[in-house]
Amino acid sequence: MEVLPQPGLLFTLASYLLLIGILVVVHEGGHYLAGRLFGVRIDSYALGFGKELLGYTDRRGTRWRLNAIPLGGYVKFTGDINAASEPSPEILALPLSERADLFVSKPLWQRAIIVAAGPVINFVFAILVFAGLYLAVGHPMTPPIIDGTAPGGPAAAAGLRAGDRITAIGSRSIDRFEDVMDTMALNTGTPVTVRFARGSEALAVTFTPRIVDQKDFFGNVNRHGQLGVALRPGRQVTERVGPIDAVVWAVRDTGTVVRSIFTSLGQIVSGQRSIADLGGPIKSGQITGQQASLGVLPYIFFMAFFSINLGVINLLPIPMLDGGHLFLYAVEAFRRQPLGAKVQEWAFMSGFAALMSLMAILTWNDLGSVGVFKRLAGWLG
Repeated sequence: MEVLPQPGLLFTLASYLLLIGILVVVHEGGHYLAGRLFGVRIDSYALGFGKELLGYTDRRGTRWRLNAIPLGGYVKFTGDINAASEPSPEILALPLSERADLFVSKPLWQRAIIVAAGPVINFVFAILVFAGLYLAVGHPMTPPIIDGTAPGGPAAAAGLRAGDRITAIGSRSIDRFEDVMDTMALNTGTPVTVRFARGSEALAVTFTPRIVDQKDFFGNVNRHGQLGVALRPGRQVTERVGPIDAVVWAVRDTGTVVRSIFTSLGQIVSGQRSIADLGGPIKSGQITGQQASLGVLPYIFFMAFFSINLGVINLLPIPMLDGGHLFLYAVEAFRRQPLGAKVQEWAFMSGFAALMSLMAILTWNDLGSVGVFKRLAGWLG
């Protein structure tokens, strides 16, 4: 495979900032819309952090801000003084009638919906993008029929041969060859049971895939399992679909990505996969630029994939993330009263420290993966 040249730094940076900007607007828009739905007063809706560059105040009193640091954003509800949505003393001193439209005064179920709306809208956005792409260019739907096996490969040794139709791998049913590739992308060298049809006969074999390092168009190395089965060139099929089928496939494919992310995280926690396989901000920016250089459609598809990742990450039960808020709300529902302010403050401080530590590790890995340390060693040598 011919390796494509890396896109330029300015192109990569612009592509990444545009992607982040769009997804932040989407994510924070979920919180904003849910807050408005339940009549919560909102001080500001900000894209970016730091000093305000541009802004205006709407008739509801919400300040719409474009800030100097274009990485992230937030919706600030009136009266909140920290990430735990702790109300200020001045707010608590107000009569109950004047606090009715504050976030902290809303019922627990409404607060939970407002918090969950951010990640949920990330998934909805991805579904809409996928559905639009499938309507525009079709949906990949290659029949999972083997055209050949690699000599000496795992599938050949297990007895699979040309003409066999794969119906399941492990507990996952297989409807198309793309499902086979998705499943193998998560395999870390553990045995799998492959069920297949040979004529009218249903068969099954258990064997261990081969782990291979495969380079993409830009030389990025992806390690994954390989059955050793192949399609003949040109047999990949893209089917035209109507609006209903497009949405159905979009929901299904979004669910597949979510499952893949959780599986990968579980493999990292259990030690089956290295934390080096996780990408930080630098690696994410590099891949964004690479996808954008391939054209508009790959860039939009990657944006949907990134949106799903953003939704999943925000649902993790880590204070500072939406999932951490939801976890504390679950504790509050169980105890029938919220945790003390100090406990919540320490929880959010611990969550912030954990996230910053993880970000530092991922950034260090990113610097190595993009060759910064090699270039430094060359200069110093």
